[in-house]
Amino acid sequence: MKYLTLASIVLFISCSKITEEEHYIEGQAFGTTYHIKYFSKNTMDVQKGIDSIVNAVNRSVSTYMADSDISKINNGDSTITVDTTFKDVFLLSNKIHKQTDGYFDPTIGVLRNAYGFGDVKPIKKIDSTTLDSLMQFVGFDKVQLTSENKIVKTNPQIYFDFNAIAKGYGIDLIGAYLSNNGVEHYLIELGGEILAKGKNLTKEQLWLVGIEKVTSELDDRSYSETITLTNQAMASSGNYRKFRIDSLTGNKYVHTINPLSGKAEQSDVTSATVLAPTCAEADAYATSFMALGLEKSKAVLQKLPQVEAYLTYTDSLNQQKEYVTEGMKVKTNN
Repeated sequence: MKYLTLASIVLFISCSKITEEEHYIEGQAFGTTYHIKYFSKNTMDVQKGIDSIVNAVNRSVSTYMADSDISKINNGDSTITVDTTFKDVFLLSNKIHKQTDGYFDPTIGVLRNAYGFGDVKPIKKIDSTTLDSLMQFVGFDKVQLTSENKIVKTNPQIYFDFNAIAKGYGIDLIGAYLSNNGVEHYLIELGGEILAKGKNLTKEQLWLVGIEKVTSELDDRSYSETITLTNQAMASSGNYRKFRIDSLTGNKYVHTINPLSGKAEQSDVTSATVLAPTCAEADAYATSFMALGLEKSKAVLQKLPQVEAYLTYTDSLNQQKEYVTEGMKVKTNN
Protein backbone atom coordinates (compact mmCIF):
# COMPACT_ATOMS: atom_id res chain seq x y z
CA MET A 1 0.00 0.00 0.00
CA LYS A 2 2.90 2.25 0.74
CA TYR A 3 4.32 1.77 -2.78
CA LEU A 4 0.89 2.22 -4.35
CA THR A 5 0.49 5.57 -2.62
CA LEU A 6 3.92 6.72 -3.78
CA ALA A 7 3.18 5.67 -7.36
CA SER A 8 -0.13 7.50 -7.23
CA ILE A 9 1.59 10.67 -6.11
CA VAL A 10 4.14 10.45 -8.94
CA LEU A 11 1.37 9.81 -11.46
CA PHE A 12 -0.63 12.77 -10.13
CA ILE A 13 2.37 15.10 -10.39
CA SER A 14 3.14 13.89 -13.91
CA CYS A 15 -0.43 14.34 -15.13
CA SER A 16 -0.90 17.74 -13.51
CA LYS A 17 2.32 19.23 -14.90
CA ILE A 18 1.56 22.17 -17.18
CA THR A 19 3.95 22.48 -20.08
CA GLU A 20 5.14 25.87 -21.28
CA GLU A 21 3.77 26.72 -24.72
CA GLU A 22 5.77 28.53 -27.38
CA HIS A 23 4.49 31.98 -28.29
CA TYR A 24 5.59 34.43 -30.96
CA ILE A 25 4.77 38.09 -31.39
CA GLU A 26 6.04 40.79 -33.73
CA GLY A 27 5.35 44.47 -34.26
CA GLN A 28 6.84 47.94 -34.53
CA ALA A 29 8.54 50.03 -31.85
CA PHE A 30 11.13 52.82 -31.63
CA GLY A 31 11.05 53.35 -35.40
CA THR A 32 11.89 49.74 -36.20
CA THR A 33 10.48 46.22 -35.86
CA TYR A 34 10.58 43.64 -33.10
CA HIS A 35 10.24 39.86 -32.93
CA ILE A 36 9.74 38.04 -29.65
CA LYS A 37 9.62 34.31 -28.92
CA TYR A 38 8.76 33.20 -25.42
CA PHE A 39 7.51 30.19 -23.50
CA SER A 40 4.75 30.54 -20.95
CA LYS A 41 2.19 28.50 -19.04
CA ASN A 42 -0.04 31.55 -18.70
CA THR A 43 -2.13 33.61 -21.10
CA MET A 44 -1.36 37.34 -21.06
CA ASP A 45 -1.78 40.34 -23.30
CA VAL A 46 1.88 40.78 -24.24
CA GLN A 47 1.06 43.25 -27.01
CA LYS A 48 -0.64 45.60 -24.57
CA GLY A 49 2.30 45.38 -22.18
CA ILE A 50 4.86 46.11 -24.91
CA ASP A 51 2.84 49.05 -26.26
CA SER A 52 2.65 50.54 -22.78
CA ILE A 53 6.42 50.26 -22.29
CA VAL A 54 7.23 51.73 -25.72
CA ASN A 55 4.88 54.65 -25.18
CA ALA A 56 6.38 55.38 -21.76
CA VAL A 57 9.96 55.33 -23.08
CA ASN A 58 9.01 57.54 -26.04
CA ARG A 59 7.26 60.07 -23.81
CA SER A 60 10.41 60.29 -21.74
CA VAL A 61 13.43 60.16 -24.07
CA SER A 62 12.32 60.30 -27.72
CA THR A 63 13.75 63.31 -29.56
CA TYR A 64 11.26 62.61 -32.36
CA MET A 65 8.28 63.52 -30.15
CA ALA A 66 7.85 67.26 -29.70
CA ASP A 67 6.05 66.83 -26.37
CA SER A 68 8.43 64.29 -24.81
CA ASP A 69 10.36 65.26 -21.69
CA ILE A 70 13.69 65.20 -23.52
CA SER A 71 12.37 67.45 -26.30
CA LYS A 72 11.09 69.95 -23.76
CA ILE A 73 14.44 69.90 -21.94
CA ASN A 74 16.31 70.28 -25.24
CA ASN A 75 14.14 73.31 -25.99
CA GLY A 76 15.17 74.96 -22.75
CA ASP A 77 12.41 73.96 -20.31
CA SER A 78 14.14 73.68 -16.93
CA THR A 79 10.94 72.99 -14.98
CA ILE A 80 10.59 69.34 -16.09
CA THR A 81 10.75 66.73 -13.34
CA VAL A 82 12.15 63.72 -15.12
CA ASP A 83 10.67 60.25 -14.66
CA THR A 84 12.36 56.96 -13.77
CA THR A 85 13.17 56.17 -17.40
CA PHE A 86 15.01 59.45 -17.96
CA LYS A 87 16.79 59.15 -14.63
CA ASP A 88 17.91 55.56 -15.25
CA VAL A 89 19.16 56.34 -18.75
CA PHE A 90 20.94 59.50 -17.54
CA LEU A 91 22.73 57.72 -14.67
CA LEU A 92 23.76 54.74 -16.81
CA SER A 93 25.01 57.13 -19.49
CA ASN A 94 27.09 58.94 -16.89
CA LYS A 95 28.61 55.63 -15.77
CA ILE A 96 29.52 54.55 -19.30
CA HIS A 97 30.74 58.06 -20.14
CA LYS A 98 33.34 57.68 -17.38
CA GLN A 99 34.23 54.09 -18.28
CA THR A 100 34.90 55.05 -21.91
CA ASP A 101 36.90 58.18 -21.08
CA GLY A 102 34.20 60.41 -22.50
CA TYR A 103 33.68 58.58 -25.80
CA PHE A 104 30.07 57.84 -24.88
CA ASP A 105 28.34 61.16 -24.55
CA PRO A 106 24.58 61.79 -25.01
CA THR A 107 25.15 65.56 -25.25
CA ILE A 108 26.34 65.21 -28.87
CA GLY A 109 22.85 66.07 -30.08
CA VAL A 110 23.93 69.37 -31.62
CA LEU A 111 26.58 67.50 -33.61
CA ARG A 112 24.16 64.80 -34.74
CA ASN A 113 21.80 67.49 -35.98
CA ALA A 114 24.60 69.42 -37.66
CA TYR A 115 25.78 66.37 -39.62
CA GLY A 116 22.27 65.42 -40.69
CA PHE A 117 21.70 62.41 -38.44
CA GLY A 118 19.19 64.06 -36.12
CA ASP A 119 15.70 65.45 -36.50
CA VAL A 120 16.58 68.74 -38.21
CA LYS A 121 18.24 69.75 -41.48
CA PRO A 122 22.07 69.53 -41.50
CA ILE A 123 24.35 72.55 -41.51
CA LYS A 124 25.49 73.33 -45.06
CA LYS A 125 29.15 73.84 -44.19
CA ILE A 126 31.03 72.23 -41.30
CA ASP A 127 34.58 73.53 -40.90
CA SER A 128 36.89 73.97 -37.91
CA THR A 129 35.24 77.26 -36.95
CA THR A 130 31.78 75.65 -37.02
CA LEU A 131 32.99 72.72 -34.93
CA ASP A 132 34.57 75.01 -32.34
CA SER A 133 31.25 76.80 -32.03
CA LEU A 134 29.27 73.57 -31.68
CA MET A 135 31.65 71.92 -29.20
CA GLN A 136 30.82 74.46 -26.51
CA PHE A 137 27.45 72.70 -26.28
CA VAL A 138 28.96 69.19 -25.94
CA GLY A 139 30.12 67.52 -22.74
CA PHE A 140 28.42 65.40 -20.10
CA ASP A 141 30.23 67.43 -17.45
CA LYS A 142 28.06 70.37 -18.54
CA VAL A 143 24.80 68.78 -17.38
CA GLN A 144 23.52 67.68 -14.00
CA LEU A 145 20.65 65.66 -12.53
CA THR A 146 19.60 67.26 -9.27
CA SER A 147 18.21 65.55 -6.18
CA GLU A 148 14.80 66.95 -7.19
CA ASN A 149 15.10 65.08 -10.53
CA LYS A 150 15.55 68.26 -12.54
CA ILE A 151 18.08 68.69 -15.34
CA VAL A 152 20.49 71.60 -15.12
CA LYS A 153 22.49 72.61 -18.21
CA THR A 154 25.35 75.10 -18.27
CA ASN A 155 24.02 76.27 -21.62
CA PRO A 156 20.39 76.07 -22.77
CA GLN A 157 21.51 74.96 -26.26
CA ILE A 158 22.93 71.65 -24.98
CA TYR A 159 20.95 68.96 -26.76
CA PHE A 160 20.44 65.48 -25.28
CA ASP A 161 20.34 62.48 -27.60
CA PHE A 162 19.89 59.10 -25.86
CA ASN A 163 19.33 57.15 -29.09
CA ALA A 164 22.48 55.08 -28.53
CA ILE A 165 21.14 53.69 -25.25
CA ALA A 166 17.38 54.29 -25.02
CA LYS A 167 16.35 51.51 -27.41
CA GLY A 168 18.41 49.01 -25.44
CA TYR A 169 16.87 50.28 -22.23
CA GLY A 170 13.41 49.80 -23.70
CA ILE A 171 14.28 46.21 -24.60
CA ASP A 172 15.41 45.62 -21.02
CA LEU A 173 12.03 46.89 -19.80
CA ILE A 174 10.22 44.49 -22.12
CA GLY A 175 12.36 41.67 -20.77
CA ALA A 176 11.57 42.70 -17.19
CA TYR A 177 7.87 42.77 -18.06
CA LEU A 178 8.02 39.19 -19.35
CA SER A 179 10.02 38.03 -16.32
CA ASN A 180 7.59 39.69 -13.92
CA ASN A 181 4.80 37.73 -15.60
CA GLY A 182 6.51 34.42 -14.95
CA VAL A 183 8.25 33.99 -18.31
CA GLU A 184 11.61 32.30 -17.76
CA HIS A 185 12.59 31.65 -21.38
CA TYR A 186 12.47 34.30 -24.09
CA LEU A 187 14.35 35.90 -26.96
CA ILE A 188 13.67 39.54 -27.84
CA GLU A 189 15.01 41.01 -31.08
CA LEU A 190 14.30 44.68 -31.70
CA GLY A 191 16.05 46.57 -34.46
CA GLY A 192 18.91 44.07 -34.45
CA GLU A 193 19.45 44.24 -30.70
CA ILE A 194 18.82 41.12 -28.66
CA LEU A 195 17.98 40.14 -25.11
CA ALA A 196 17.94 36.45 -24.23
CA LYS A 197 16.84 34.62 -21.11
CA GLY A 198 16.76 30.90 -20.39
CA LYS A 199 16.77 28.76 -23.51
CA ASN A 200 14.82 27.67 -26.55
CA LEU A 201 12.62 24.96 -25.05
CA THR A 202 11.45 23.75 -28.46
CA LYS A 203 14.99 22.79 -29.43
CA GLU A 204 16.19 22.19 -25.86
CA GLN A 205 19.25 24.35 -26.43
CA LEU A 206 20.56 27.83 -25.71
CA TRP A 207 19.36 30.65 -27.95
CA LEU A 208 21.35 30.88 -31.19
CA VAL A 209 21.87 34.29 -32.83
CA GLY A 210 24.06 35.66 -35.62
CA ILE A 211 26.62 38.43 -36.05
CA GLU A 212 25.97 40.18 -39.34
CA LYS A 213 28.79 40.51 -41.86
CA VAL A 214 30.08 43.98 -42.70
CA THR A 215 29.43 43.15 -46.37
CA SER A 216 25.85 42.02 -45.71
CA GLU A 217 23.12 43.57 -47.86
CA LEU A 218 19.89 44.92 -46.38
CA ASP A 219 17.76 42.65 -48.54
CA ASP A 220 20.05 39.63 -48.21
CA ARG A 221 21.43 39.40 -44.69
CA SER A 222 24.46 37.17 -44.14
CA TYR A 223 26.32 36.35 -40.92
CA SER A 224 29.99 35.95 -40.09
CA GLU A 225 29.44 34.03 -36.85
CA THR A 226 26.70 32.48 -34.73
CA ILE A 227 26.64 32.83 -30.96
CA THR A 228 24.85 31.05 -28.13
CA LEU A 229 23.14 33.33 -25.63
CA THR A 230 21.39 32.96 -22.30
CA ASN A 231 20.66 35.62 -19.68
CA GLN A 232 22.57 38.14 -21.75
CA ALA A 233 22.11 40.95 -24.25
CA MET A 234 23.75 41.64 -27.60
CA ALA A 235 23.92 44.83 -29.63
CA SER A 236 25.82 45.84 -32.75
CA SER A 237 26.94 49.10 -34.29
CA GLY A 238 28.52 49.81 -37.65
CA ASN A 239 29.14 52.64 -40.07
CA TYR A 240 29.13 50.49 -43.21
CA ARG A 241 25.51 51.54 -43.86
CA LYS A 242 25.05 54.50 -41.54
CA PHE A 243 26.77 57.35 -43.30
CA ARG A 244 25.87 60.39 -45.39
CA ILE A 245 27.64 61.91 -48.38
CA ASP A 246 27.28 65.69 -48.54
CA SER A 247 25.88 66.50 -51.97
CA LEU A 248 27.76 69.81 -52.18
CA THR A 249 31.19 69.01 -50.74
CA GLY A 250 31.33 65.26 -51.31
CA ASN A 251 32.43 64.78 -47.69
CA LYS A 252 31.51 61.47 -46.07
CA TYR A 253 30.04 61.70 -42.58
CA VAL A 254 29.59 58.51 -40.57
CA HIS A 255 26.81 57.99 -38.04
CA THR A 256 29.15 57.56 -35.06
CA ILE A 257 30.50 60.91 -33.90
CA ASN A 258 33.65 61.40 -31.84
CA PRO A 259 32.43 63.52 -28.90
CA LEU A 260 35.96 64.67 -28.07
CA SER A 261 36.83 66.04 -31.52
CA GLY A 262 33.31 66.63 -32.78
CA LYS A 263 34.15 64.92 -36.06
CA ALA A 264 31.97 62.35 -37.83
CA GLU A 265 34.93 60.39 -39.12
CA GLN A 266 35.41 56.63 -39.39
CA SER A 267 37.81 55.16 -36.82
CA ASP A 268 39.67 51.94 -37.67
CA VAL A 269 36.79 49.97 -36.08
CA THR A 270 34.21 49.25 -38.79
CA SER A 271 31.71 47.31 -36.67
CA ALA A 272 31.22 46.36 -33.03
CA THR A 273 29.10 43.55 -31.60
CA VAL A 274 28.89 43.55 -27.82
CA LEU A 275 27.61 41.14 -25.18
CA ALA A 276 26.64 42.64 -21.83
CA PRO A 277 24.32 41.94 -18.87
CA THR A 278 21.74 44.43 -20.20
CA CYS A 279 20.78 45.60 -23.66
CA ALA A 280 21.20 49.25 -22.66
CA GLU A 281 24.83 48.58 -21.79
CA ALA A 282 25.47 46.51 -24.93
CA ASP A 283 23.91 49.27 -27.02
CA ALA A 284 26.02 52.02 -25.46
CA TYR A 285 29.33 50.12 -25.47
CA ALA A 286 28.90 49.12 -29.13
CA THR A 287 28.49 52.79 -30.06
CA SER A 288 31.46 53.76 -27.89
CA PHE A 289 33.83 51.25 -29.47
CA MET A 290 33.04 52.64 -32.92
CA ALA A 291 34.34 56.04 -31.81
CA LEU A 292 37.16 54.75 -29.58
CA GLY A 293 38.97 52.77 -32.26
CA LEU A 294 40.63 49.39 -31.73
CA GLU A 295 43.42 50.03 -29.23
CA LYS A 296 41.37 52.25 -26.93
CA SER A 297 38.47 49.78 -27.14
CA LYS A 298 40.76 46.94 -26.06
CA ALA A 299 41.93 49.01 -23.10
CA VAL A 300 38.34 49.74 -22.03
CA LEU A 301 37.33 46.08 -22.42
CA GLN A 302 40.08 45.00 -20.04
CA LYS A 303 38.29 46.96 -17.31
CA LEU A 304 34.86 45.45 -18.08
CA PRO A 305 34.84 41.75 -17.08
CA GLN A 306 31.14 41.34 -17.86
CA VAL A 307 31.42 42.76 -21.37
CA GLU A 308 32.59 40.82 -24.45
CA ALA A 309 33.12 42.12 -27.96
CA TYR A 310 33.57 41.12 -31.58
CA LEU A 311 35.18 44.01 -33.44
CA THR A 312 36.02 44.32 -37.13
CA TYR A 313 38.65 46.86 -38.10
CA THR A 314 40.97 47.93 -40.89
CA ASP A 315 44.70 47.55 -40.33
CA SER A 316 47.54 49.77 -41.58
CA LEU A 317 47.36 48.03 -44.98
CA ASN A 318 43.61 48.70 -45.17
CA GLN A 319 42.90 44.99 -44.73
CA GLN A 320 39.75 43.90 -42.88
CA LYS A 321 40.60 42.20 -39.58
CA GLU A 322 38.78 40.91 -36.51
CA TYR A 323 39.37 41.25 -32.79
CA VAL A 324 37.43 38.89 -30.52
CA THR A 325 37.58 38.82 -26.72
CA GLU A 326 38.15 35.46 -25.06
CA GLY A 327 34.66 35.38 -23.56
CA MET A 328 33.16 35.99 -26.98
CA LYS A 329 35.24 33.20 -28.52
CA VAL A 330 33.73 30.70 -26.07
CA LYS A 331 30.22 31.56 -27.30
CA THR A 332 31.09 31.60 -30.99
CA ASN A 333 30.22 28.64 -33.22
CA ASN A 334 32.62 28.51 -36.19
